[in-house]
Amino acid sequence: MTIKAIVLDIDGTLIADNKQILTSTIESLQIAQEKGIKVVLASGRPHRGMEALADALELDKYEGFVVSYNGAKVTNWQTKEVVFNQALTIEEGQAVLEHLKQFDVIPMIEKEAYMFVNNVFDESVRIPSLGNISVIEYESRGGDFKLQEIDDLAQFLDFELNKILIAGQPDYLTANYQKMSAPFMNQTNAAFSAPFYYEMTAKGIDKARALKETLHPLGIEAQHVIAFGDGENDLTMLQYAGIGVVMENANDKVKEHADFITKSNNDHGIYHALKKYLPEWIG
Repeated sequence: MTIKAIVLDIDGTLIADNKQILTSTIESLQIAQEKGIKVVLASGRPHRGMEALADALELDKYEGFVVSYNGAKVTNWQTKEVVFNQALTIEEGQAVLEHLKQFDVIPMIEKEAYMFVNNVFDESVRIPSLGNISVIEYESRGGDFKLQEIDDLAQFLDFELNKILIAGQPDYLTANYQKMSAPFMNQTNAAFSAPFYYEMTAKGIDKARALKETLHPLGIEAQHVIAFGDGENDLTMLQYAGIGVVMENANDKVKEHADFITKSNNDHGIYHALKKYLPEWIG
């Protein structure tokens, strides 16, 4: 099979746990791009949280693409043109945020340089694997957002949202995520991007949809795509791609859908998979 596009999730896939891209990953993706293969970053992250990584991989030089918000927005990184965008309407966003008030969760929304939360000092959800930092600190630093407190997010909202991010204790989210999304089944898509993150986007939005919108006009069909992921929000693109590569650090549910399970994000997993599928270039 001829590979024409490489699609990469970010957290748990492209970057190691120290939030850096391994040298082996950078070098192998550089070779692939020099050979004419498109590189696409596809993440639940907001656009701002992907800029530095896209630049580090020189997607601007090789006309790569950035798929942000779990597929709600796609940007041509060379021209900075937004080639696809589908957001929740103001009314949909307000309804979801109003509904979430009855749950013990931390909703987060963003616009431009700001992330809005109810309480910037809320440390009820922490991430031990990242140094036991609060989830609000983690998200705001990851996207270089300024934090702003808003007492009532639903009442405050007067702009469309590409995504509503819901943070919570993993066990609580597992027990309640269906109740959170049930009233909006006909208006939204929802998926876990991490055990502590449940994310809601517009109906029909996922990473596979974004890839179709982006790659099909370039003459790149699904069978020519190799996709890498580790989370449940990666499942649609792993199933869409001709080759779905799952990281060793993924959970068993995601691994069930793998064409190939590579090494972990900390153990050069992307390099090892590209060496397997592009042996003529990557040794």
